[in-house]
Amino acid sequence: MTEETPGFEDKPDVPSGAAPDDAAEAAETTPSAPAEEVPAAPAGDASAQVAGLTAQLDQARSALGERTADLQRLQAEYQNYRRRVERDRVTVKEIAVANLLTELLPVLDDIGRAREHGELVGGFKSVAESLETVAAKMGLQQFGKEGEPFDPTIHEALMHSYAPDVTETTCVAILQPGYRIGERTIRPARVAVAEPQPGAAPKESGNAAQDAGGSGAADEQKTAGEESGGPEEG
Repeated sequence: MTEETPGFEDKPDVPSGAAPDDAAEAAETTPSAPAEEVPAAPAGDASAQVAGLTAQLDQARSALGERTADLQRLQAEYQNYRRRVERDRVTVKEIAVANLLTELLPVLDDIGRAREHGELVGGFKSVAESLETVAAKMGLQQFGKEGEPFDPTIHEALMHSYAPDVTETTCVAILQPGYRIGERTIRPARVAVAEPQPGAAPKESGNAAQDAGGSGAADEQKTAGEESGGPEEG
């Protein structure tokens, strides 16, 4: 029975008759397997790759610029659309309010006539004033006063006459008041107008002519007296 020697380790095979130093030298001088070498890329291929990447970058930048321009154009169109919708909404509202108030004008005219005749009393007065307040809140404004110059854009002349005390076409009576909403006239004021009498000179010119006539008459009388030589001596 064979006993194992403690600490025994396997050693590489060494040819018989070879010394241990020869085995070590053989192991050191045995060439190892050469590592696989990566061939270096030619310089022309690297330049082509850089040129290709640069072209792709230019295309990406061009596409980005086009998409940015499209986005800006869409945003501008959307803003214009919003402004147009808001403007149309305001216009439709103004038209609706104007149509409603136009239908109420005859009622307001009746209230005005009742007030002029002293018939606006009691509950009818309260209702009438509430209606006028609501119409004013909706933007309705009344215009037309006696003595103001006639303006054909806001006045409608129903009666015409001549007056010596006016220097231009003037509204002398308001037959029916006018109404507007903001700058929009929904009914002109119906008025009676008076014009200066044809051929009549203004008051200042008439007074000046009268003064000039009086001075001329006095000068003529003075001249006549001088020519006659005064009273004869006795």
